[in-house]
Amino acid sequence: MLQDLPPRSGENPPVRHSEPFGLKPHHFALAAQFIKFAIVGLSNTAITFVVYTALLKGAGISYLVASAIGFIAGATNGFLWNRRWTFSDHVGDAYTPVRWGIVQGCGLVIDEVLLYVLVHDAGVEKLLAQALAIIVVTIATFTGNRAWTFRMHPEPVAAAGEG
Repeated sequence: MLQDLPPRSGENPPVRHSEPFGLKPHHFALAAQFIKFAIVGLSNTAITFVVYTALLKGAGISYLVASAIGFIAGATNGFLWNRRWTFSDHVGDAYTPVRWGIVQGCGLVIDEVLLYVLVHDAGVEKLLAQALAIIVVTIATFTGNRAWTFRMHPEPVAAAGEG
């Protein structure tokens, strides 16, 4: 094939891209991290839905209160697994749980507002409304947790001539 021929004298060799579709290795790392986050999220969702359904249908608690309690149970599970597995390269500090609490608190507000609007204003059934809200909250909390709670600090770059 033409691309396998050596370049002629004075020509530059053809540029070969080792990244499929032009994606860099950090894109794959981000995708892998999001997949891990989603797997942990599935367990969070299961916990949230079990608690939510038990409180809503079994105990007759208000859907907003049941959602908040279920959210807290699922989010706690998420912190433990995400810290240990998804963001395992992160070296935490004393503020990591505080940052997590703030991100999850924002997620809870988003969840409650969406749930209320979907049920009260749009007439969506309560379990379906919770499922829809979780999609938005998952993306929001992944973004916040990756950027702030479990952020990675770049390695210091040596100055020219050092090292």
